[in-house]
Amino acid sequence: MKVLVIGGGAREHALCRSLSLDPEVTALHCAPGNAGIAEVAELHQVDALDGKAVAALATELGAELVVVGPEAPLVAGVADAVREAGIPVFGPSKEAAELEGSKAFAKDVMAGAGVPTARSYVCTNPDEVEEALDAFGAPYVVKDDGLAAGKGVVVTADLDKAREHANACDRVVIEEFLDGPEVSLFAITDGVTVVPLQPAQDFKRALDGDEGPNTGGMGAYSPLPWADPKLVEEVMQTVLQPTVDEMRRRGTPFSGLLYAGLAITSRGVRVIEFNARFGDPETQVVLARLKTPLSGILLAAADGTLVDLEPLRWSDDAAVTVVIASHNYPDTPRTGDPIEGLDEVAAQDAPHAYVLHAGTKRDGDAIVSAGGRVLSVTASGKDLTQARARAYEAVNRIHLDGGQHRTDIAAKVAGAAQA
Repeated sequence: MKVLVIGGGAREHALCRSLSLDPEVTALHCAPGNAGIAEVAELHQVDALDGKAVAALATELGAELVVVGPEAPLVAGVADAVREAGIPVFGPSKEAAELEGSKAFAKDVMAGAGVPTARSYVCTNPDEVEEALDAFGAPYVVKDDGLAAGKGVVVTADLDKAREHANACDRVVIEEFLDGPEVSLFAITDGVTVVPLQPAQDFKRALDGDEGPNTGGMGAYSPLPWADPKLVEEVMQTVLQPTVDEMRRRGTPFSGLLYAGLAITSRGVRVIEFNARFGDPETQVVLARLKTPLSGILLAAADGTLVDLEPLRWSDDAAVTVVIASHNYPDTPRTGDPIEGLDEVAAQDAPHAYVLHAGTKRDGDAIVSAGGRVLSVTASGKDLTQARARAYEAVNRIHLDGGQHRTDIAAKVAGAAQA
């Protein structure tokens, strides 16, 4: 199978790495890719938001499967253009991708499907904002209705900060705060059948101890030893299948990756948000544990044959990923800094630990930073304690001037596992 992956972050590197190890994949292409993806796939330049250009590239390459990684191309309708060209594509239509493209739309779908979520108000002016903030009280949860690259959500006890963020958005969703730990659960669907992956937990805040501003994610781990063994089954029945059924009922079937961000509250599981694509950095740890070849799963979703897929096989190993970010991230990051130590990780830590590139590019013989989140250092081990130790051992070999990473990814749960 010839596969084309669209995107250029660590999520796409994780996808490309898994596909490159898949015996069914005979040729692997990525557009635009990054310096790390170039080691496992042939790179092509394309405007990832231009559906016609992506479809033309896929046709030119003879691609038999196109995998659209990021949310922005999905919301822009890139998957539709590829489908119209007669090429199987993993990723929802423009209409279905509104589940991520609009928080208000997602709330409407959840209401129709009877999916448990936070009570919320959709606000379009300062008076409505004041009313909603007053109704829920602190801590305030304020979400930009549209795409914001993982940085459109503010959770704060500071009323002025909440008000400022809300009034900076054209349309905003203000909702009640959900207590309890958060879980990310991905499901692959062809619009009818839903196949859940293993749950993961990510770390959204920039600094240790869950301090600092929200980011796109600073690390993740899987499995979740503290979670109820029946969690996946429960979420399938109360969230994932009802949502897919509701989308089909509305005439906008959702096929691709449905990502449920969940809060395990004192009142039960609640949906925080939906995404319409693999999450970053959770994908890095989930795919590290997946033993079933990836291409067959994605193709079955693309061509509507998931019902015939054999049960997924998973490694018993744990996986941890730690994100190395640029100086000043998540504000305007500094780029162009050389990255050193990648060869040492490859020589010393493989196959248990490896580096997935996010914001990188090649500059002559050097690889330099080219974005906010630069690398995802991912490691596996017999348990979270070992996986975590291996991940940080590899992180410590890497030098990026001004680079930053959290030192406490999976620390609490690894400590609990050790005890």
